[in-house]
Amino acid sequence: MSRFFASIIIISLVVIVFEVYAFQAIKTITKNKFIRYGWLFIGVLAYVNFFYVILTSDRTSGQTKDFQWAVGMLLVVLLPKLFMLLVLFGEDVFRWIQKGISYLSSKETKPLAGRRAFIAKVALAMASIPLAGLLYGIFKGKYNYKVLKYQLSFKDLPEAFDGFTITQITDIHAGSFTNKEKISYAVDLINEQKSDMILFTGDLVNNFAHEMDDWIDVFKKLEAPVGKYSILGNHDYGDYSKWKNPADKKANFKAIKELHPKIGFELLLNEHRYIEKDGQKIALVGVENWGRGFNKAGDLNKASKGINQTDFKILMSHDPSHWESKIKKDAFNYQLTLSGHTHGLQFGIEIPGWIKWSPSQYVYKQWAGLYKEFGRYINVNRGFGYHAFPGRVGIWPEITVIELIKG
Repeated sequence: MSRFFASIIIISLVVIVFEVYAFQAIKTITKNKFIRYGWLFIGVLAYVNFFYVILTSDRTSGQTKDFQWAVGMLLVVLLPKLFMLLVLFGEDVFRWIQKGISYLSSKETKPLAGRRAFIAKVALAMASIPLAGLLYGIFKGKYNYKVLKYQLSFKDLPEAFDGFTITQITDIHAGSFTNKEKISYAVDLINEQKSDMILFTGDLVNNFAHEMDDWIDVFKKLEAPVGKYSILGNHDYGDYSKWKNPADKKANFKAIKELHPKIGFELLLNEHRYIEKDGQKIALVGVENWGRGFNKAGDLNKASKGINQTDFKILMSHDPSHWESKIKKDAFNYQLTLSGHTHGLQFGIEIPGWIKWSPSQYVYKQWAGLYKEFGRYINVNRGFGYHAFPGRVGIWPEITVIELIKG
């Protein structure tokens, strides 16, 4: 049996368990057949649509909006039922324990009248939380742009750059966009920060250069007096699509690189630029994508050739696993690294000063926000756009503004 079909069988069994438990809750609460079977119909529709899209999609089309909406619909149906499952299974375990005690003590215990109905209502109430979150995330959350501001102090920062500001954006994923008005609002919000420099840290598209066609006029409006610089992300190489031939893939990659100057960005491909101010300078280094399990085209040595070790350096590297694996302990001393890639998985809970959680943290040690080790910083931007799931829940799209301080 192939691994694919084995996975389908396992997933199907899990889904059946979810549906059985969820349907039991509905049966307990209502006898209305329209509600009962309407519930089932919506679930079946989501599963059928998902598998239909998966099995009929043309691999040469990459990730389509149909796929994103199929994923969104599936999560809307499935995730709330997971919450229900936790409550109902917990109640079943309690009943089994109660029956075991009753059997061992030869003393019959009867469940409290209406307890099952009460538990079913609790389960539905629990399910309503992720349901509301997912629906908000799909229709509103993916456009809920947040500006996060940091002041970072460095003893070796040239005095001329004291107060220098950088706006970082990342992971645009233009092929996912559907609302030009919302994206234009976000671009205006970036310009309102009036930063000296704008840095884009990769993933302009999902797969194809043409995904950017309708958005060039929007993003070319970005303004920064000192300059706009960019790098590539893992999605910019076209590795997530099936190509008819290598020449097509190569042409697409060339077209993606040519998009950057069209929107006013200078693309750094394992190279650096000196940013000068009042006779002093800092080095801006941009590497191609390097990530665990992804394309390792990034070359720090090549990008930094000609830079002095004592120079103040800002490094753009799309995947934060590069910082964890190679950069943070590098003797060359990259004082500040800017990354993206994780999106914070577009799902989590963040309450400043209290909780910061996402499944992304089980994959990436640095997954969202600012981190410092060995006297060096990395900022992992949560991303401008969205990918796979057509929304954001709790992990909002981010515009980062960093002010460099001499001190």
